[in-house]
Amino acid sequence: MTEQLVLERRAGDRVVLLTLNRPDKLNPLSKQLLGQLADRLAAAAADPETACVVLTGAGRAFSAGADIADMLARGTASYEDPDRLAHWHAVDAFPKPLIAAVNGYALGGGLELALLCDIVLAARSAKFAAPEIKLASFPGDGGTQRLPRRVGRSFAMQMVLTGHMVDAELAERKGLVSEVLPDDGLLDRALALAGEIARHSVAITPYAKRAIRAADEHPLAEGLAIEHRLTVEAYATEDRAEGLRAFAEKREPRFRGR
Repeated sequence: MTEQLVLERRAGDRVVLLTLNRPDKLNPLSKQLLGQLADRLAAAAADPETACVVLTGAGRAFSAGADIADMLARGTASYEDPDRLAHWHAVDAFPKPLIAAVNGYALGGGLELALLCDIVLAARSAKFAAPEIKLASFPGDGGTQRLPRRVGRSFAMQMVLTGHMVDAELAERKGLVSEVLPDDGLLDRALALAGEIARHSVAITPYAKRAIRAADEHPLAEGLAIEHRLTVEAYATEDRAEGLRAFAEKREPRFRGR
């Protein structure tokens, strides 16, 4: 049987919890693990009963990064592997809200994986780093592009060029995470937040996600045009009409996800 490197369970109404499950190795992002993660997310994207996904890690780490053994064995081919890159892109392209519950180390590729998530919550004991420079390398799965957009150019340079660990409190101050929680309260908060998101229209939250991501990916004028286009598209959904009717009738909306 294939080893279950990503565990899945229902964690409330329309919420799925995914857990990276190689705790003995601090959840390295092997091609096999990324493939299972991509498959789980594809199923969640296609499931109308899934509105939000929470991603966390088993044991002491969210993820300690890339599969070093594969890199030693295959060199550049490990990085350029088209299947690995396709799996990584599938995570980036997941259309529904994705929450990272960073429960320990988020290093290298683990940090880059957290940066792909829409909301990042951290346990008080969580540690973040881009330590690749210590191996004569630097982040190559989006870290050099996404990290400056999150924390600013100067602090991103500091993280990448030193490889130093950043604790959860500093990560929150720099905007890398939105909330820091007690270790034993992290998952409860992540699932509660996911549940709150899931109560809204599953047809509309992906539009909101795309509009906000446009702010990172486009100049302001272009981002505003994308926002306008997405708003017009969203107006055509049944849920948008139901939301307006419910407001006018002073009742709770009954969203159908379309």
